[in-house]
Amino acid sequence: MKKHYKVAPEVKADILRRIKDEGVTVQQASDQYGVSTKTIYGWLSKGAEGTPSWRDVRRLTREKDQLLQLVGELTAELSVTQKKS
Repeated sequence: MKKHYKVAPEVKADILRRIKDEGVTVQQASDQYGVSTKTIYGWLSKGAEGTPSWRDVRRLTREKDQLLQLVGELTAELSVTQKKS
């Protein structure tokens, strides 16, 4: 039988923040903090009512990063083109 340990609220908040904001995978957080993936997924599902799912947040974060990279590249190209003119 597995022992169940209470996770400190600040640790739980840190795990959820890192998954949602930093794109850390549930497996990575589980390995790092020693909390089961099942527990973390439970936390995520409880906090997802009326808010975007963590998958949506991660997808949107990735898309935002790709768009920012594209804007940076276009800005650099535009700068070079304007200098040549």
